[in-house]
Amino acid sequence: MTPAGRFPGGKAGRAARLVRVRPAAATAGQAARMPFVLLVVALLGGGLISLLLLNSALNQGSFQLTRLKKETTALTDEQQALQRDVDGYSAPDALQRRAHELGLVPGGSPVFIGSDGKVAGAPTPAEAPPAPAPPAAAPSPVPSPSPSASGGAGAPAPATGQPVPPPAQPQPTPTPGR
Repeated sequence: MTPAGRFPGGKAGRAARLVRVRPAAATAGQAARMPFVLLVVALLGGGLISLLLLNSALNQGSFQLTRLKKETTALTDEQQALQRDVDGYSAPDALQRRAHELGLVPGGSPVFIGSDGKVAGAPTPAEAPPAPAPPAAAPSPVPSPSPSASGGAGAPAPATGQPVPPPAQPQPTPTPGR
């Protein structure tokens, strides 16, 4: 059989040409699609990389936020401890006790100096108040129990006429590192 016999009507040359043209047209279409495919792949890759960077930045911010919260809690605790110390030192009884330890005495009536230099009031030196007298030992109408009768420990001591010192006031503790 001849090539012309295969294709009726002498179309053998034309069909062969079509077969040769078709693969070239298919590669040309694929070549035209290649930049689009590369663009889509590049956009997807860029999107994934940007999501990874955004996630990393958010995680870093979360770690920093946690660290700052811990630091804030520690500083708040320290501030509260310092405020307790200040309150303890500024209480009236603590101020009076510290002034007495330093040898300070209450002042007398105040004296004022006016803007014209005139003194209002009479200046007098401050004098230490007299020491309180011990209370007189009076017989107790109620007999005090003896330490052996009540079990020993924790029982009040019998009255001897000696003044009982006031209980010691707790001193504020200094803050460590200060």
